[in-house]
Amino acid sequence: MEQQQSSEQVPAGGDASRARVLVVDDDPTVAEVVAGYLTRAGHLVDRAGDGPAALARAAEHWPDLVVLDLMLPGMDGLEVCRRLRSRGPVPVVMLTARGDEDNRILGLEVGADDYVTKPFSPRELVLRVGSVLRRTRPAPGVRPLDAAGLTVDPTARRATRGGTELALTLREFDLLAFFLRHPGRAFSREDLMREVWGWDFGDLSTVTVHVRRLRNKVEDDPARPRLIQTVWGVGYRFDAGDAGDAGDAGDATDRVGE
Repeated sequence: MEQQQSSEQVPAGGDASRARVLVVDDDPTVAEVVAGYLTRAGHLVDRAGDGPAALARAAEHWPDLVVLDLMLPGMDGLEVCRRLRSRGPVPVVMLTARGDEDNRILGLEVGADDYVTKPFSPRELVLRVGSVLRRTRPAPGVRPLDAAGLTVDPTARRATRGGTELALTLREFDLLAFFLRHPGRAFSREDLMREVWGWDFGDLSTVTVHVRRLRNKVEDDPARPRLIQTVWGVGYRFDAGDAGDAGDAGDATDRVGE
């Protein structure tokens, strides 16, 4: 099934810096409700009912953010997310079925920046979209952060390791920047969820998955991390200096719970 529609109306008081949001869902009712709420929030909304239509729509008008249903006919949301990310950086808020934890984690693994479980409040979704969009906008006047061969420029939203640019998702970038701002300090996953995601509650596996992904991109040996270390019984700590033997088992330690 394919559905494609563009909603270009600017509501009264609409912001000239509004974002273009691509809503991808094969349920016309869900897509219409989500598009309506996002339009009233001041965004330009494009719609697609399946994966190929979403990729075509994105090629025609590259979105500032994608609201993407995980369970799509034919090409699922995971593959759509992968293909979009292969074309360029774009924030993704994924819609998942409640209790579908394995697929939700897979969504985070392929780079989704946030997720909302069905059934959901459209107002909550609009707030999540707004939060993600705010984090993608440059932070003027913020100086670059440097530590352990890593450089993070919040204004340019650019991170490098040894001079080589890192391909980071929105949340990975924010997580790395937070660690560089607070070297040597241990944070629980609850702390990180509150400070980086802006959530007071949520699935802590979200943090675990992003730490794992970030380790894969900044560590020499992600299985024996020397920069982002697990602190038993607490959470994680960024060590800017020579950390010595990390001695943790990376993901295995994460699963025990901090």
